[in-house]
Amino acid sequence: MEAQAQGLLETEPLQGTDEDAVASADFSSMLSEEEKEELKAELVQLEDEITTLRQVLSAKERHLVEIKQKLGMNLMNELKQNFSKSWHDMQTTTAYKKTHETLSHAGQKATAAFSNVGTAISKKFGDMRNSPTFKSFEERVETTVTSLKVQMK
Repeated sequence: MEAQAQGLLETEPLQGTDEDAVASADFSSMLSEEEKEELKAELVQLEDEITTLRQVLSAKERHLVEIKQKLGMNLMNELKQNFSKSWHDMQTTTAYKKTHETLSHAGQKATAAFSNVGTAISKKFGDMRNSPTFKSFEERVETTVTSLKVQMK
C-alpha cells in the first residue's frame, strides 16, 4: 500500500514527453467496462478536489492580502524591507568588509598623495614668484599696465 501511495504522491510534474506518451497510448482496449467506470468516477473526484484546492488557495491568498493591509504592509514596504535586509546581509560578508577596507585605505593614500602634490605645486609657485625671471616679468607687466592707463586718460 505504501508503494502505491508513494506513486500517487509524485513530486515532479509530468514532462512534455511523458504527457505525449500517455496521450498516444490506447489503454481503453485493455480495460473492462467496470474499470472504465471506476476511472471516470476517480477522474471526476480528482477534478473536484483540484477545483476545491484552487478555491482554498485563492481564499488563503485573499486572507493574506487582508492581513498585510491591516498591518500596513504593502508591496513597497516589503521591497524596502527586502532591500534593507539584502544590503545588511551583503555588508556583513567578508568580501564586502575586505573590499571596503581596501578602498578606504586606497582613498586615504590618494588623499595624502593629492595633498602632497598640492603642497609641492604651491611651493613651486612660491619659488617661481620669488625668482628673478618672474620679478622681471611682473615689473614689465606693471609698466605696460601703467603706460596703458596713462594713454587712456
